[in-house]
Amino acid sequence: MRTSEKPTGRVPVNAERPGPASTLSGPASRKLPVSPRERKPALAALALLLILGGALTTTLLVLRSGDRVSAIQIVRQVGSGQKVPPEAVREVQIADTGIDYVPFSQHRSLTDKDNDHYAMVTLLPGTLLIEGMIVSSDRMNSGKAQVGLSLKPGQTPGTLEVGDRVQVIHVPGRSAGDQGRVLAENAQVDRVGGGGRTGSSGQVTVLVDSSIAPTVAAYASNGEIALTELPGAR
Repeated sequence: MRTSEKPTGRVPVNAERPGPASTLSGPASRKLPVSPRERKPALAALALLLILGGALTTTLLVLRSGDRVSAIQIVRQVGSGQKVPPEAVREVQIADTGIDYVPFSQHRSLTDKDNDHYAMVTLLPGTLLIEGMIVSSDRMNSGKAQVGLSLKPGQTPGTLEVGDRVQVIHVPGRSAGDQGRVLAENAQVDRVGGGGRTGSSGQVTVLVDSSIAPTVAAYASNGEIALTELPGAR
């Protein structure tokens, strides 16, 4: 008599068991969405342009630094309205930056004693000369008038030189009882004649505004003009 074998309920060793992936279904088995990375092409392009611009500027500066021009440097102070003497200039080599420097090749015509060019402003040592600092006598004396003064001792300093800056003062006579007043705050000494016997008087020509020149001349004819020097205003 045969007995039938009943299944024991055991799972065979080699039987495949369902894995975790096979047991998950639905939303849980899907990956979470990832937002795409934001890109800003305009900012990237701007950054690239700035980098290229900086590199180009640096390159140009390096290249231009090798370009040199010969210029005039002032080594001795020259007062406003004075001519530039030869000993007041020297040659220097500077980078060509496009500024309108006076080339050293013109220094002979500039410093020649017979030229009619004058310093427009006071030129200090170390100054690099540019075109606007030098003017012709016509432009320098525009609106000015020369007034000759015959001064007595006590009416002028004994150390006046051409180019000095002075105050022109009206000094009334004792009988008038008036106080002196300044006629010209900053006049320029144009010429200095020979001194008198005392060494402190003589002929002095000053440049003043043409509007007050008649007044200065009238007081000068009466001996009522005095000059005071303005040190440091050359």
